[in-house]
Formats: sequence, C-alpha cells, structure tokens
Amino acid sequence: MSDLAPKTPVLQLTGVHHSYGDTPAVRGLDLSVGAGEVVCLLGPSGCGKTTALRIAAGLEPVRAGSVELDGVIVTRPGEIMPPENRNLGLVFQDYALFPHMTIAKNIAFGLPRGVDTAGRVKAVLEQVGLSDYAGAYPHELSGGQQQRVALARALAPEPRIILMDEPFSGLDARLRESVRDRTLHILKRSKSAVLMVTHDAEEAMHMADRIVVMRQGHVEQDGTPDSLYLRPVNGFVAGFFGDVNRLSGRVSGGAVDTPLGVFDANGLPEGGAAQVVIRPEALALSGEGSGAVQVKVLASRMLGRTSLIHLCTCQTTGQELHLHARMPGRYLPDEGAMQSVKLDRSQVFVFPAEGAT
Repeated sequence: MSDLAPKTPVLQLTGVHHSYGDTPAVRGLDLSVGAGEVVCLLGPSGCGKTTALRIAAGLEPVRAGSVELDGVIVTRPGEIMPPENRNLGLVFQDYALFPHMTIAKNIAFGLPRGVDTAGRVKAVLEQVGLSDYAGAYPHELSGGQQQRVALARALAPEPRIILMDEPFSGLDARLRESVRDRTLHILKRSKSAVLMVTHDAEEAMHMADRIVVMRQGHVEQDGTPDSLYLRPVNGFVAGFFGDVNRLSGRVSGGAVDTPLGVFDANGLPEGGAAQVVIRPEALALSGEGSGAVQVKVLASRMLGRTSLIHLCTCQTTGQELHLHARMPGRYLPDEGAMQSVKLDRSQVFVFPAEGAT
C-alpha cells in the first residue's frame, strides 16, 4: 500500500513474480519510480529486494508480470531486453571497477559511440569531485572515492534510471554518512530516476523520497519516510525503523490493558490477541513524582546524542517486562533507581498479534 502517488513512471514493475527453482523470491510486486525520484527498497536479507533490482536491470527473467521503461515493455515472461539496451546506470555493492584501467578509462568504458568521451568523463569527474584522479587506478583510491567513481560511471551515459545495490555497505560508519550525503546531492542534480536497495532503515530514510518495505517477496508498505515511521501498517514495519518495545495483551471493551497503560484497540475484534508496539523515545522518564507508571532502572548508557535506559516493571507489577527508553542528551539514572514514565501516545501502535511479529 502507498500513501504517495508516484510521479510519471520511468520504471514500472507490474505484478512481477520470480522464483529460484521452487523457492519464490518476488511475489506480485508492483513498483514505480518517477523521474528525479529516489526510491529505496528496504527489507531483511532474503526479502526479494535485490532480486527486484536485478529484474529491473534485465539481469533476471520473470515468471509473470512485466517491466516497463518509459512506457515500453522491456521484460515479460519469455522476453527480456538486455541491460545494455535499457539506458540505465548500475552501481553494485563492490563497485566492479576494472583494476587495470585508469579512473578515466573505467568511466569511459561502455559509453556509446559518437559521444564526446573525454568531455563526458571530465564532466562527471567534476560532478563527483574527483577531477584530479582521472589518471589514477582504483587501488590508489579510498573506498569512498571508489564509490564515487562507480557513481560517475553510472552517470556518464546520462541514463534515465540508476539502479544501486547496497552501494554504501562496504564503507565504515563515519565515511558512509558523508559519502551517501554527497551521493544524494549528485543524484538529485542528475534528475535521473533512482532505485536503491538497502537493509539499513536509517540509510533509506536519509536517501529516499519513498521507501518500499519488503518481506518474503512482497510489499508490506510503500510511502514517504515520515509516513512509514509515524504510521506503520504493522509491527514488522514499525520494528524495521529501530528498536521497539512489544507488549502483549487482549482486546477487552475496545482497549488493550498493559503495564504501561490502556490503549485503544483501533477496532480489533473483542477478545482477540493484540500487540502494543512502543518506540523507546515515547517513554519520557523522570526521577521526580509518583507517576501512574513506575519502572526500575536496570542500566543506563550514553550513546552520544541520546541515552539508552534499560528498564523493567518487575518491582511494580511483578512481571518481568523489560523495556528500553531513549532520552535526548545525557540522562543516566542510577541502576536500581525508580523512574516515572510519561508516554507519548503518538508513538504507540496497536496491531493484531499475528501482524506484529
């Protein structure tokens, strides 16, 4: 389901099915990417996101459905247009640079005849900030620089769409942040449609105009980063965007009663099993007063911009319910201290039990 109407599609996958032997990989996938739009396929390993990207690239066939580029069908059962005829750029996880070629020759490789090769190579090297490295070889560059070369090579033919498979996964955390930020600005200036695969929710939120969350070969939710974070359709989507607290209960009188309070069941059937999903930042802690909910501190850890506090309700409810709270800045109550909880209910979600696992 999507909460955002896509722009005029450059890439359109409709009802796509694909299997490896008897194992389904993609099941009934519908996906659109518009001009100038960055769409991220997000999900755990084995969910079908890389297979979907390879189908879009023309590297995998389909058993059912179709792929269109600019309204032209390029893949359907029994027919597949090869990648080199699709006017697309590919950026792989390992960058796939030729070690025996200079950076300039790596970028020029694959440019169509009739193109001003030297001019185009110079232009894209300037675009990615590597003008001084045209004569260097891949092994002489850092991982972040190699990633930018791979991006420059993908941009060189001025493709209508760029496909990126986990492009930042080989970089260390600090470098990854700076490289992906620069990459986003480059992609936006290019006006190309972009489809990117990642398993990192924070990366998807940083890069994407839309995120498509996949599980077991199909789409769980499709929407803007803020809509998926604030209005997840189930506990799987909610939990994919960071640590969550999960509380179980049953619907009684249209509500679910938990140690942290009573929550509207949102129309779930009476007597049915439910799961309440609460983000750690929804728990605001205070050592003062005697709030309606009291929790015991098990451990406190400073994480930089936030503090993570491990809690339990064991002393007040007799239940071994362990919780996490995330507080801004430095907040490190002593182990064993009692804390009052004030809950931000906009970050509390109630789902059927089977949909929250």
